[in-house]
Amino acid sequence: MFLVLIVTIAISGSLSLLLSQARGPWTILDHPNERSLHTQPIPRTGGIAILLGIATGAVCLQFWTDHDMGGWPLYAAVVVLALIALSDDRHTLGAGLRLLVQIGVVAFLLFHYRPTNMGLLPMLITLLCLVWMINLYNFMDGMDGFAAGMAIIGFGTYALLGWLAGQHELAQGCAVLVAACAGFLLFNFPPARLFMGDVGSTVLGLLAGMVILKGHLEGILPFWLGILVFSAFIVDASVTLARRILLREPFWKPHKSHYYQRLVESGWGHRRTVLAEYTLMLACSVSALFATSLPAPGQWLILCLWAVAYVALIYLVNATKLKPAPAQGSKEDKSNNRE
Repeated sequence: MFLVLIVTIAISGSLSLLLSQARGPWTILDHPNERSLHTQPIPRTGGIAILLGIATGAVCLQFWTDHDMGGWPLYAAVVVLALIALSDDRHTLGAGLRLLVQIGVVAFLLFHYRPTNMGLLPMLITLLCLVWMINLYNFMDGMDGFAAGMAIIGFGTYALLGWLAGQHELAQGCAVLVAACAGFLLFNFPPARLFMGDVGSTVLGLLAGMVILKGHLEGILPFWLGILVFSAFIVDASVTLARRILLREPFWKPHKSHYYQRLVESGWGHRRTVLAEYTLMLACSVSALFATSLPAPGQWLILCLWAVAYVALIYLVNATKLKPAPAQGSKEDKSNNRE
């Protein structure tokens, strides 16, 4: 397993280095605009390095341990989602087409992996949750090192949980995801030299949702505690979307009103903000790990405490008034976000 992780990091890191320097017909640049947090064009093909790292790790895992990372339905769904995302990064596809493909991919996965006793209503709710995970991860991919860091901490937590529960396939699969994202993060940590683009963010969103679902179905971690692990993304994206809908703003259009974006622009900058977010993510993961040893009332108490904490954090961000951040060289934003 150690060799699998080393190979995965090496492939992801090497390809990230290549893609961060390449300038050719295959290069897709993220040009800054009025909604961007960066000021110079940055390649946004890092998702390709992440996916090829995952693919390499999956092959090595199958060859050396006889374990797979989900089987051919998951691999097929990832390929389809990655191809539509790559087309969107290059040609800007319509939101309706992207959403239709995402729904089709999730429905395909649920058809293959659903429990036999799952009814129609739970199936529809699960489908909506997974589609939302795909999109919210894309919305939150707007700061150097943010989405990759969330993946490392979130999937790393599930790798540890799977190992403790004796679910070795889940643990090893999540460890491969961590390694692939770690190789990319070497070139995405502030100041970023490479962005993951829609290819990386949408696929990682799908995989995060599938891991939460599998952890719940396998009895490793209750659904709501799985949500807690990735709550730094889920709360920011969900509250921002709800706020824009209530204010009758065009929520489907690009914007810079996420809480992490507001912190960056208020003067915190990318590095300070992303390190603060890492601290929040780690605290959520440690809480979820601790909660697994508690009875249901204790788990719900932890969730309630985190709900209060998030309300307080939102209030503090709204109330904080700092000097505007100075212009900086290469800072990441998903300038092609379409929330």
